[in-house]
Amino acid sequence: MKRNWKDAVLFTAMVAVECSIVGTNTIFKAATKKGMSNYVFVVYSFAVTTLVLFPLAFIFRSSTALPSVKFPLFSRICLLGLAGALCRIIGYTGIAYSGPTLASLISNITPAFTFILAIIFRMEKLTVRNSSTQAKIIGTIVSISGAMLVVLYTGPVILSSPSSSAASELSIQWSVGSPKSSWVIGGLLLTLENILVSILFIIQTQTIKIYPAEFVIAFLYSLCATIISAPLCLVAETNLSAWRLKPDIELAAIIFSGGFGISLCTVVHIFGVNMKGPVYTATFKPLSIAIAAFMSFIFLGDALHLGSVVGAVIISIGFYAVIWGKANEERANGNYSGITSLGASSDSKIKTPLLQSLKVESRDT
Repeated sequence: MKRNWKDAVLFTAMVAVECSIVGTNTIFKAATKKGMSNYVFVVYSFAVTTLVLFPLAFIFRSSTALPSVKFPLFSRICLLGLAGALCRIIGYTGIAYSGPTLASLISNITPAFTFILAIIFRMEKLTVRNSSTQAKIIGTIVSISGAMLVVLYTGPVILSSPSSSAASELSIQWSVGSPKSSWVIGGLLLTLENILVSILFIIQTQTIKIYPAEFVIAFLYSLCATIISAPLCLVAETNLSAWRLKPDIELAAIIFSGGFGISLCTVVHIFGVNMKGPVYTATFKPLSIAIAAFMSFIFLGDALHLGSVVGAVIISIGFYAVIWGKANEERANGNYSGITSLGASSDSKIKTPLLQSLKVESRDT
């Protein structure tokens, strides 16, 4: 019963995270249309997130004995901060060029990139004749193909709102040569962002194995990301007046993003990776397609194009092929709980005290 309650809470939290991510992207896009710099948004959002997570790291600290902080943990925290800072900078720049709907569509290729990186770093065994491996390989190729279709093919409008024409006029200010070029540049930047997200998942898996304290890891990650992103964004945004926040949608976007969006996303994803593994965490990504399309259509007046719909279907097919392959593989290995993370091989004997306690609980219930 207790285990089912935990699973239900985690499921609800993952759905809330997808809503918060899309909400953050939507309000960010609306703020950039009012002139807010995406570099300013990144730094201030990380700073607010750090302030929010600081007391939580002490209030909800782990009751289990934690290892001392050594170089392997410190180096991974720094890598998390660097990858997170670059991920947000590149991602929000891509959204500024395109929109939150495209960001949600392309985010569905994250499991495919995670699978590729896991093979490169020998976290996944590649047995070509195995049906699970074949499903993951085919799903990866299909997902990437669908993402490229979304980026390179817009297609006719199949659904538009009365404010679509006004929104398209505003989007011209973000274009390099034309709205089409903005869409392509935004798609390429968002694809690069999702490669960094895959790297984040792998580093998070390794970090939580070394130091099983989710809130502490989340706080240190946001702190390092703030420290790293500040000088990078100051160099990119030299207009000092842009750093003065106005008490309008700019301030609201930063408070929402830092106080709710990024902080909730960071904490829940770390818990999800620790309790169920990165594959479980990634299964909620397709929800963002419908959420983003609805919010962009209602609040931003973005039109829905045929290329986005067809690409989303292809991405989802490939995505669920990867998920099926991974689930089938875990079933064959006897790992029904999903607690073993992507960073741990099936024959690994190393388990953290927190994971051991979770397994003891499952036997007791």
